[in-house]
Amino acid sequence: MRLLLLSVFAIAACAQPVLGQPTSAPLRLATWNLEHLAEYNGSGCRPRTDADYAAMRAYVDLVDADIIAFQEVENEAAAERVFDPAKYEIVIERRVGSGRRTECRGMPGQFMNRQATGFAVRRGITFQRHADFTDLQAGGPDLRSAVDITLQPPGGEPIRLLSIHLKSGCFEGTSRGDCPRLFRQIPILERWIDARARAEERFAVMGDFNRWLGVSGDPVWAEWDDADPPNADLTLVSGDEGATCDRRYPHFIDNVVVDRLTAPAISGFHEWTHVGPMLSDHCLVSVEIAPS
Repeated sequence: MRLLLLSVFAIAACAQPVLGQPTSAPLRLATWNLEHLAEYNGSGCRPRTDADYAAMRAYVDLVDADIIAFQEVENEAAAERVFDPAKYEIVIERRVGSGRRTECRGMPGQFMNRQATGFAVRRGITFQRHADFTDLQAGGPDLRSAVDITLQPPGGEPIRLLSIHLKSGCFEGTSRGDCPRLFRQIPILERWIDARARAEERFAVMGDFNRWLGVSGDPVWAEWDDADPPNADLTLVSGDEGATCDRRYPHFIDNVVVDRLTAPAISGFHEWTHVGPMLSDHCLVSVEIAPS
């Protein structure tokens, strides 16, 4: 089974666009929460070894995405241990945070590192960075802001991309756990979505939503997907597909949401489950976007 999965990954990787291919080739967009990715070995709430970082880089290389929205990364140096800097340019949020030291749960003497959002963009692909979307912190210095870029795909129209990591602890419902904090972020993100929709910009919101948006009747999804403005008629790229990364969680929280204009160009949603030990408590998910 291990050899079969590796073969599948390798075939998929070989099929991906690289610099110099025809401009009509689709791009692969992906998102991955790397679970407390630290700059140094043994640091943070998921201490890792050189072998761990090498396995994570091999996983990224097999997926061979053109743009990866990432979450829970300490800094640029940490990102470059996984995303080969010869291949990817790193764009990471500028939020500093409160500086408060929080001990890792069940790990006395081990402290949480900064958790940042960002993108790894294949070198040679043109993009523009906008100001970080700091409103998404909803007044909390340790809630994540979002990294906001406009991508210029080769041979295609620009598309605005937002890498997010919403508050954890509210996969469903409206009042349990950390739902009150998550629900402060929901209308803020909707304002960003609606601003793009009114301008008739193509856009994709990518990342860790910490919410089962694909569950029928979810109130968060209903609030966002209201077709007001018309281009805010949204598509959740996972559809009603179930997640398999972690058997405890049957639905996706890592996802990509696109507008009405972009939806026809989207295909090939895929969950890249880990071969062997889990490299993170999340699996990378990807989607193809055709030039338009």
